[in-house]
Amino acid sequence: MMGAMAEHGPIFSAMLEAFDDAARLLSLDPGIWRILTHPKRQIIVSCPVQMDNGEIEVFTGYRVQYNITLGPAKGGIRYHPDVTLDEVTALAAWMTWKCAVAHIPFGGGKGGIVCDPTRMSKRELEALTRRYVSEIIDAIGPEKDVPAPDVNTDAQIMAWVMDTYSMHVGHTETAVVTGKPVEMGGSLGRREATGRGVMIVTREAAKHLGLDIKGATVAVQGFGNVGSVSADLLAGIGAKIVAVSDWKGGVYNASGLDVAAMLEYAKTHKSVDGFPGGEALSNEQLFGLDVDVLIPAALENQVTMDNAPSIKARILVEGANGPTTPDAHQHLHQRGVFVIPDILANAGGVTTSYFEWVQDRYGYFWELGEVNTRLEQKMVEAFDDVLQTSIKYSVDLRTAAYIVAISRVGNVTRMRGMYA
Repeated sequence: MMGAMAEHGPIFSAMLEAFDDAARLLSLDPGIWRILTHPKRQIIVSCPVQMDNGEIEVFTGYRVQYNITLGPAKGGIRYHPDVTLDEVTALAAWMTWKCAVAHIPFGGGKGGIVCDPTRMSKRELEALTRRYVSEIIDAIGPEKDVPAPDVNTDAQIMAWVMDTYSMHVGHTETAVVTGKPVEMGGSLGRREATGRGVMIVTREAAKHLGLDIKGATVAVQGFGNVGSVSADLLAGIGAKIVAVSDWKGGVYNASGLDVAAMLEYAKTHKSVDGFPGGEALSNEQLFGLDVDVLIPAALENQVTMDNAPSIKARILVEGANGPTTPDAHQHLHQRGVFVIPDILANAGGVTTSYFEWVQDRYGYFWELGEVNTRLEQKMVEAFDDVLQTSIKYSVDLRTAAYIVAISRVGNVTRMRGMYA
């Protein structure tokens, strides 16, 4: 049975590496170990779409439900030309651990379609989304699997997911998906939630390390939803954002960037490149800056052994999923860099997605203040759990986060027993 693991690619293997370290320390039962390292279900679908030019294109879509022991699968849908089954499976596994670390009653899922949304019209994207949902319709639902936005998908695409599902079941079912527009059952605070969670764990880490967050210098890679909100909220509590880079370019100002002005600039120019409030900066230069906090909030595998040795930050906060390769993480940990892993650092998004699902399920919606207060409680509790576990086992925070997650999923797996 274990031979099947050889089929998995590099992203899933990176997840397994972190999993195995934690499972060994826990002396995890070999049977539970096997269960937790295999995805429950992998769905591959073909989605034919009539394009605007009249031709029919067939797109490949995936939905992986990695583990549903704690509750319905939860995880985004990404639209990207490089989507693979390996990537989607690894991301679904990460969602399993992320939900367990955040202490919310969801399992892990993920979806993806191999496409280039930048080259598709709105009508083509809608047709693709609806066809994909109809192909996986039996596998999703408020009590089975609840999708959400991810790379290149947004509230509008989630609205189409909800509508397609609702048409099939014959009634409006808002709880089938999260990250929806507020007008149709979305939660206040959901868009900012991942960045808010990043801010909260950064603040808590600074407190733990005796670093004053007021005046602490921060560099952010990626100025999408997560990076921009993290930068804005950290500036709001007194941190000094000195560098930001994105897909096109970057900007640096030793005395601090005006984040509010940069947000306006990025809205118009779709990038921070050329922002007049500082000097130009490359991605490579950003990683080597002498700052207190570094936040990679772009894509996977950005911190590698090529740039890890030049990182001078005291705290590295993984706003993105899987931004640090295993060997780079090992190197940083040995040098004493305090790395806050993705499954803890960016769990604010899925936590508020859980809040959205809860609000949809009982048809009563919270004020923004209540959403943010509940998120604060959840993120601080999760950070403390992981920190105490890291101290107890004398391990880095990534291993500690996996220990917390595997303990929770493993204990419930054992209690539920084996259905044969």
